[in-house]
Amino acid sequence: MSNNTDVLIIGGGIMGISSAYCLADLGCDVTVVDLGRDELASSYGNAGLVCPSHSVPLAAPGVMGEGLKWMFDPESPFYIRPRIDLNLFRWLMKFRSFANQEHVDRAVPLLRDLHLASRGLFSEWSDQLEVDSHYERRGLFYVYDSDKGMQSGLHEADLMRKANIPSTVHLGSAAIRLVPELREGLAGVIHYPDDAHVDPARFVDGLAQHAVDKGVTLINEAEAVGFETKDAQIIKVRTTRGDFMPEQVVLASGAWTPELAAMLRLRAVIQPAKGYSITYARPVESFNVPMLLVESRVAVTPMGPNLRLAGTLEMVGMDLGINERRLNAINKGAARYLNGVDSLGHVETWRGLRPCTPDGLPLLGRSERLNNLVFAAGHAMIGLSLGPVTGQVVARLITGEEPGFDLSMTKPERFG
Repeated sequence: MSNNTDVLIIGGGIMGISSAYCLADLGCDVTVVDLGRDELASSYGNAGLVCPSHSVPLAAPGVMGEGLKWMFDPESPFYIRPRIDLNLFRWLMKFRSFANQEHVDRAVPLLRDLHLASRGLFSEWSDQLEVDSHYERRGLFYVYDSDKGMQSGLHEADLMRKANIPSTVHLGSAAIRLVPELREGLAGVIHYPDDAHVDPARFVDGLAQHAVDKGVTLINEAEAVGFETKDAQIIKVRTTRGDFMPEQVVLASGAWTPELAAMLRLRAVIQPAKGYSITYARPVESFNVPMLLVESRVAVTPMGPNLRLAGTLEMVGMDLGINERRLNAINKGAARYLNGVDSLGHVETWRGLRPCTPDGLPLLGRSERLNNLVFAAGHAMIGLSLGPVTGQVVARLITGEEPGFDLSMTKPERFG
């Protein structure tokens, strides 16, 4: 069976669903095909942070050196499984080349603008959803255990203030008065009031239902297995649920994007980085504001009746297994800063693959080789935050409008 559609979106996470929602608003006939394993997708179990404060790209000065100290420790915030992998080696070398201040200075304004626009869409869309996605704009506390960490945080806060992202600093005991759950003896807290948070699974599910109500066809348990091209266009997409002949195609398939791009003889330079989260029952009137426990790299996010601890960056290829040592590292990292987390009732454990590019910027834009293909992948740890604005940009590109942002730094084929 063959199906015609204006736009075929491959991937039903926040990138794909946001794109479908925006395209449906513009009157497009849209079909989304997705593997349907929601519980393993990054949009399901992430930290739920909508975070303009995260406008520094992953590739930044000092990250490589810090990562080298951690990379062979299975309980560290960053871990690379030792193996012979030429693609991983190339990715790391490219990452190293971008981990400099010049790259940060170029990337921050773009990431800031994308985050702020996306936060506005989160607020607007959350009002439209029929489910409570627990969206709240309470800011984000960056919590520092050490004086060295605090100094690094103050430097980054100064960089963010220059980019018009405000913050306030609370040192020593002032931090405890601000956040009663914190342990004594911490160095301090930097509060970024412009950040927000949401339950990602509830938000994406609600948005998907609205997209379907607008006419989007959502096909779960459908895997793209091949493409046919002609004259620099995709003319057919073969899936396990039939063939599609779309006018336009969107690759919004996260860590699976390189495999699909390879079918089209394109290179999507993305490495999967596994993250974990542990969701607990949240005590009443406690843990009301999200926190980032900086030295441990653990995010703590209230989500209605629940509290989610999320963290780690584990580069182990496409392995979706659960490493208990990584979960222990999250719990230990949280206990280092917070009182009471070791007595909370367990709700759910999750892992998923974040799609990471070497420069810390997404693959967002039209393909230079296939003129009816748009990429929307590679957002790493800020995918949830940038989901809505990515959908808006994709819809504008598909319909021939100006994207609203300078996408020269996010060209999908910029790595060759």
